[in-house]
Amino acid sequence: MKKQLAVVVLSFIFVLAAAVGMADAENRKGAVSFSPHLGGYVFEGNQNINSDPVYGVGLGYNITERFGLEGVFDWVDTDSRTSSKEPDVEAMIYRLDALYHFMPESSFVPYVSLGGGAININKDPGESDTDALVNYGGGFKYFVTDSFAVRADVRHIIDVEDDVYNNLIYTLGLNVLFGGQEKAPEPMDSDGDGVYDDADKCPDTPTGVVVDHDGCPLDSDGDGVPDYLDKCPGTPAGAAVDKNGCPLDSDGDGVPDYLDKCPGTPAGAAVDSKGCPLDSDGDGVPDYMDKCPDTPKGIEVDSVGCPVPIKEKVSIELHVLFDFDSDRVKSVYREDIEKVAAFLQAYPEVTAEIEGHTDSVGAEEYNQKLSQRRATNVMNYLIGQGIDPNRIQAVGYGESRPVADNQTKEGRDRNRRVQAVISTIVTK
Repeated sequence: MKKQLAVVVLSFIFVLAAAVGMADAENRKGAVSFSPHLGGYVFEGNQNINSDPVYGVGLGYNITERFGLEGVFDWVDTDSRTSSKEPDVEAMIYRLDALYHFMPESSFVPYVSLGGGAININKDPGESDTDALVNYGGGFKYFVTDSFAVRADVRHIIDVEDDVYNNLIYTLGLNVLFGGQEKAPEPMDSDGDGVYDDADKCPDTPTGVVVDHDGCPLDSDGDGVPDYLDKCPGTPAGAAVDKNGCPLDSDGDGVPDYLDKCPGTPAGAAVDSKGCPLDSDGDGVPDYMDKCPDTPKGIEVDSVGCPVPIKEKVSIELHVLFDFDSDRVKSVYREDIEKVAAFLQAYPEVTAEIEGHTDSVGAEEYNQKLSQRRATNVMNYLIGQGIDPNRIQAVGYGESRPVADNQTKEGRDRNRRVQAVISTIVTK
């Protein structure tokens, strides 16, 4: 009956292991193990004790993945072979074993073991004997889940007191782990860009695209369009680009916006390298509007570039220079401004444009605002002299109209200016 019970339990263990299936497991550091088992216990012949099934349980602790300690209790219910009365014999084995595991990171974990303990044998009627023992052996654990393994074990049990007896125990059972350090998951790189998912700030990068250390496609020129889509690499920093990474050319004149000094040029108008309409004869009327091309230099023209009738003209000029980064009108120029006010009072039909200018030092946007303040301050001075504000317009041209070389100090001094050329045609 006892042997039939052992067969049933062993069969149940095999069926349970097959049902659970394979798993990627390991012998975990710090885990507590619980190991119920059964098998057979073989007594040495001269002990005159029949070999019978053994039942037991082990409780262990994994100090590391490879080294562990385990306390084991085994029980054998058998009988003597010498007495006709066949008295019952009960054996209890107590062990403390040290285990060394091979391949602890795999599902199949073989091990060797060495330990010591005691064996107590009780015979009816009332005969009991307890002896010390040592044991060695080995086995394997086959993990079918992270915390569940089938375990097989064979030990040589040596009774070392008085007469020396050599016993053998073989068992099959379970090994259940509790706690311990979980195996770290393998890092993943889902998009195959060489940067693991937990650090990848740009998942789903297309295959083959060169990425930075964050896993994002490289954008070498920093225009917001990654290199693998950029059809215009090397765009200057700050230049606005389209979806292909090419500089915008809003007016379609062939000069990108970041170089275009004359944005909004009409479609089809010929422009220079700065995007400004060509004025071949230099009369101030761009070619696309000039109905009288090749006007001689110095000839006054109308709005369409054609010469106007020659009449007597009276005029006055104003030139006011400024200190660097200053819009203050210096007192030395007040007399000149007052002369212009007198001219405007003498010719009430005349209007005037006061032009403000700067040198090229500093940002273009800042210089534009500075030139406007300079022109406005001069205009306000004229208004203070009694000139109707509706006759005067202050216009800042920033650094766009230099009269001297901005590469020299003298040139920059001349370019920091407010000027006006005020003229009228008079009939005598």
